[in-house]
Amino acid sequence: MNAPEVHPPIQDTPLRHDPLVLYGQTFASRLMLGTSRYPSPAVLMECVRASQPAFLTVSLRRQMPQMNAQQLAANGFWELLRELKTPLLPNTAGCHRVQEVITTAQMAREVFETDWIKLELIGDDYTLQPDTVNLPQAAEALIKLGFKVLPYCTEDLVLCQKLIDVGCQAVMPWAAPIGTGLGPINPHALKVLRDRLQVPLIVDAGLGLPSHACQVMEWGFDAVLLNTAVALSQDPLQMAQAFASGVEAGRAAHLSGAMKPQAAAQASTPVLGTPFWHQAP
Repeated sequence: MNAPEVHPPIQDTPLRHDPLVLYGQTFASRLMLGTSRYPSPAVLMECVRASQPAFLTVSLRRQMPQMNAQQLAANGFWELLRELKTPLLPNTAGCHRVQEVITTAQMAREVFETDWIKLELIGDDYTLQPDTVNLPQAAEALIKLGFKVLPYCTEDLVLCQKLIDVGCQAVMPWAAPIGTGLGPINPHALKVLRDRLQVPLIVDAGLGLPSHACQVMEWGFDAVLLNTAVALSQDPLQMAQAFASGVEAGRAAHLSGAMKPQAAAQASTPVLGTPFWHQAP
């Protein structure tokens, strides 16, 4: 019996030369994770170390609403996040007015010493849908203050274009309302965004399964941000790893170029050399 053929290890893949680029900065990962609702800080740390996200999002207003900047800086939770050595993406969750957004962002910059900010301006408390009317104004104000703004928005094309027009170099449309885990509820609108907009697009909110993340990455989205799907799963560590794998698989599929769907069956096995071939009478 011949010895099995030994293939050399793969030395290179397209993903090695395909970093995520946001505001001129490169990131090896296309997964971003939230930091709330985990069973314990230890579980959070395990998930982060296993999935190696590009960013960890943190909320000043929701997680530590009564603390000032000095107290936040000395808080053990923030020290834990710094220990992970993953870039932090503070957000303005819980803000309902433009001035609240600006104040929260400035406080976050003081505490975390970063110009990155995930812009959240809530217009509806039930769905947590962004305030689409005032969101571009808030984004423009933050950009003028020197922030690198990643705005959380709906899948509305006009809104996303307005955010780009005021200076946002990336936008973050939702797949579904925050925390629902429904996955992409409006695939057509998301695909239109990808076709029409040239900036990085990050799907933020509403993903519940690794297959959801894989799907939007297959469509050409540049990254995903999620929290609840990992934090509230029965095994957060395993789920974090699954999402990391799903994101990578989806991106690889997008770069590989999927076959076009066919209306009729197409034989995948050649007939040449088939031992028994019956011609029709």
